[in-house]
Amino acid sequence: MAGRRIRSCVPVALGAATALLLAGCANPSTGSANDDPTKPVTLKFWHGWSDPNEVKAIDAGISRFEKLHPNIKVRSTGNVTDATINQALRAGGGDTPDVVTSFTTNNVGQYCSSGMWVDLDTFMKKDGIDKHAVFPKTLLDYTQYKGDQCALPLLADAYGLYYNKDDFKAAGIASPPRTMSEFQADAVKLTKHGKDGSITRAGFMPNFRLYQNSPDRMLAQWGPKYFDENGKARLADDPKVTAFFKEMNAISAAEGGHGKLEKLRSGFGDEYSDGNAFLQGKLAMHMDGEWRGLMLKDAGAKFHWGVAPLPVPDGQADTYGRGYLTGTVTGIAHSSKHQNAAWELVKYLTTNTDQVVDFANAIHNVPSTKAALASPKLTPDPNFRAFIKIAQNKYSSAIPPSENGGMYITSFQDFAYSEEEGGEKNLHAGLVKLDKQIDADNLQSES
Repeated sequence: MAGRRIRSCVPVALGAATALLLAGCANPSTGSANDDPTKPVTLKFWHGWSDPNEVKAIDAGISRFEKLHPNIKVRSTGNVTDATINQALRAGGGDTPDVVTSFTTNNVGQYCSSGMWVDLDTFMKKDGIDKHAVFPKTLLDYTQYKGDQCALPLLADAYGLYYNKDDFKAAGIASPPRTMSEFQADAVKLTKHGKDGSITRAGFMPNFRLYQNSPDRMLAQWGPKYFDENGKARLADDPKVTAFFKEMNAISAAEGGHGKLEKLRSGFGDEYSDGNAFLQGKLAMHMDGEWRGLMLKDAGAKFHWGVAPLPVPDGQADTYGRGYLTGTVTGIAHSSKHQNAAWELVKYLTTNTDQVVDFANAIHNVPSTKAALASPKLTPDPNFRAFIKIAQNKYSSAIPPSENGGMYITSFQDFAYSEEEGGEKNLHAGLVKLDKQIDADNLQSES
């Protein structure tokens, strides 16, 4: 904690977001874990929520915390980005936050390795908290880096398959697909074409630039291994990665081709507007997170819809029910001089079962503790419950943490864009080149 050694960093030519994070490797101001959490104190809590309902929910949680800890007042500031938090922690001073949150699990590796967020294991050990008994393994995996548990999960997100029940009925499809072969067959049945051959409704759009369709989220259905035991990228050596690209290309071709799908996509409205393509009936099946259900209800969707796990490869049918997981994370700023009091707030927000359940119900996110996931107080909505099951599935996964803010995922995304557009003529050779790029970037960030 106080006086913790910070790794040195060197500038790297990266994207703006990652470069900003790496710029944060300047030694953060040293805080203190010598404070008495029973003494009067005001904590500064910075978070990213901005929607009125979300802010109301987090403020309600803080009010409950303050009643339990009358000596601790919390000054909450919302709609704060990772970049703003990182700049403040670099600069130090009296206005820096004590407790921080991030919507970007990709950055956890950088926050841990740079020392910007303190390791929470000592605090949990002091309070007798067995983190493995409290939190699902996958959520622990994305809140630590190389043994440094510098963050804890504060609600989670799971990805599943939204499907239009009316379209399914009209196409004679009795239930959502469970395997990739069923997925492709259903996508073709559900795709509609205009007289000119253009696509007017996609059964499913595999195009990676669509809304939440980041390739790493769908790739999770294959259960890939991004790195070997030595931390070297191994995408080219993993047959699951090759199978993933071939499957997505096959679905695209069967529906009419990437070009026609892209033309359809170009006419879609904003993801978070009433012009959302699934809401407008232009997609019969769609990958999205648990929050979409509440949005569909609020928008008054004019069709019956349901949620199921995304399908899995035919050879991995026993893993059906899995999905990609991510979520909000929270921690204590290294510069905080009230780290013990800050821990009381972090502990309450992340481990108090009633608080986690109430917050999850209020903003329609997945609870982040084992007890909260099993709570009878969770909303009974069957579509929301589908995401609870995905989060509990032993095969569900998150991307591995990295020291450079998940830059390897950005590189993987760029490769996927090129590949689906036909830019990668030799898939294996392209993946070999991608592995070398990822290894070079990781080596540079560790220098």
